[in-house]
Amino acid sequence: MEYTQLGRTGLKVGRIVLGTMNFGSLTDEAGSHALLDAALDAGINLVDTANIYGDDGRRGLTEELLGSWFARGGGRRDRTVLATKGYLPMTDGEPWPNHDRLSAAAIRRAVDASLRRLRTDRIDLYQFHHIDRATPVEEIWQAMDVLIAQGKVLYVGSSNFPGWGIARANERRRGRLGLVSEQCFYNLLERRAEMDVIPAAREYGLGVIPWSPLNQGLLGGALRKEREGAGERTKIGRSARGLADPAVRAKVQAYEDAVAAHGLEPGEVALAWLLTRPGVTGPIVGPRTPGHLESALRAVDLDLPAELLATLDDIFPGPAPSPESFAW
Repeated sequence: MEYTQLGRTGLKVGRIVLGTMNFGSLTDEAGSHALLDAALDAGINLVDTANIYGDDGRRGLTEELLGSWFARGGGRRDRTVLATKGYLPMTDGEPWPNHDRLSAAAIRRAVDASLRRLRTDRIDLYQFHHIDRATPVEEIWQAMDVLIAQGKVLYVGSSNFPGWGIARANERRRGRLGLVSEQCFYNLLERRAEMDVIPAAREYGLGVIPWSPLNQGLLGGALRKEREGAGERTKIGRSARGLADPAVRAKVQAYEDAVAAHGLEPGEVALAWLLTRPGVTGPIVGPRTPGHLESALRAVDLDLPAELLATLDDIFPGPAPSPESFAW
């Protein structure tokens, strides 16, 4: 495993991040623990979760599964850089007041609840799952200062923030460590983050952690799997909508053809491409089987030919940075 520092911090993390969104919903406790052990043995140390992840009707289950894994000992907790998130309500319907978003009261309640589920005394990277336009930035940082002083949180990151949100958060934090990472939707098919999110992250020294690097399976050989009668995940949600769009379908086919011409696997190329992008710390992968994890790990050592990189830009042209993307 290759390691890099998380943004401008001294914290070293692997170039592949283990995502746990499937734990508890698609992968049971035994399977989740097996994948966590395999990831740790392979050198993956940054494990990402969120307080709302879990099975239908049981948000928080994923953190509980991580907690039971840490409780097995063997240095699992100390070897793991644990990242979780808070913002969304933990129950369906209208939430109780102050049980969601980023008020000081909501943040402290959410962190304490996550710590109980995770069976740990600290969260290495606490991420705001979404920007909160209704709460003053000063209030958010005040809450985090208390948690950092208590040793409950070590670093703070953002997720799904716009570029201006990253700038505002860190400008109000001058002279002190502010946001150190941004977790954003970024892959070959979805490159809008290059307009201002990634430039802002680089300017303020945040590590970029892309989520959905395969665009829910669209970049993982979706059309080949469709012909083979496999690829159940691409039949729902964003993948199904993409494959139903003739323009997207044509791009995906061109992508699979280009990758096949080089004797490579689509999913591994999509991950390796992200690892070539400026500012990217490592993409989040959500394996459901050991084979998925092994494939993701191979991407770290994949050296993409210049010809293929140029072809990928032709198929999936990214936007120009802001404001050049919409002005002169």
